[in-house]
Amino acid sequence: MDKIIEYMLDEDKGFGDITSEAIVENDLEVDAYIISKDEGILAGMGIIKELFEEHGIEVTFWLNDGCEISKNDLLMSLKGDARTILLLERTALNLSMRMSGVASAANYYSNLVKDYDVRIAGTRKTSPAIAKFDKYALKVGGADTHRFGLDDMVLIKDNHIAVSKSPLDALLKAKENTSFSKKIEIEVETLSDAVECVKNKADIVMLDNMGGDEVKNVIKELERLDIRQNSLIEVSGGITEDNIMDYVEYGVDIISIGALTHSSRSLNFSMKIK
Repeated sequence: MDKIIEYMLDEDKGFGDITSEAIVENDLEVDAYIISKDEGILAGMGIIKELFEEHGIEVTFWLNDGCEISKNDLLMSLKGDARTILLLERTALNLSMRMSGVASAANYYSNLVKDYDVRIAGTRKTSPAIAKFDKYALKVGGADTHRFGLDDMVLIKDNHIAVSKSPLDALLKAKENTSFSKKIEIEVETLSDAVECVKNKADIVMLDNMGGDEVKNVIKELERLDIRQNSLIEVSGGITEDNIMDYVEYGVDIISIGALTHSSRSLNFSMKIK
């Protein structure tokens, strides 16, 4: 994460902040503050605090990650070299705004199902290069991070199945070639494949892009066969605030929503020098 932030700064700085160098007096010390121009859940404050402090800027926290914020809330105060603060401004704001947007979306969906035994999760549909920041923001917002990368767990998707004989064949290969220490999840698109994979005790079976009635039928069949307890059941694809409660009522264990990271709206923050 430190390397990514360093790259962000280098990308923005280029050969130097020529505006500040032309206008702002060298070694001028100023006070500044960051305010919210939006409502939501705050995330990324600890990360940008380290960013400012590593460059010699004194930081005072007013609100921490996970706090509910409103318009005009004071988030952070800064004191130090004016040129340095201006150099860091956009990188710090962009990152914290993005992370707070993801945390806010995660919190919204998690609150929709808070009275049920179901977990909201993100996916790997994150912004390129800042996946770890997105995952941290999901956690701050109350959602599960799901896997961080390809080495976290086995997740057999449609393209893995395409080069296998069947979903069951792919699952059995994974069981044979994977350490006991790693969970195995498999995506399925039909009732029969779901039943076969649960019978063979995949750790997690994802019902991918199934409609509400299809999911309901899968759960009923697994219960009829007395194998529902073999696997966690995850649903993903096409889930919105308008239909999420249907899936909750069917009794699934995990609802993963890619939109938490690929379509969430960044919150709006602003930095002002006194």
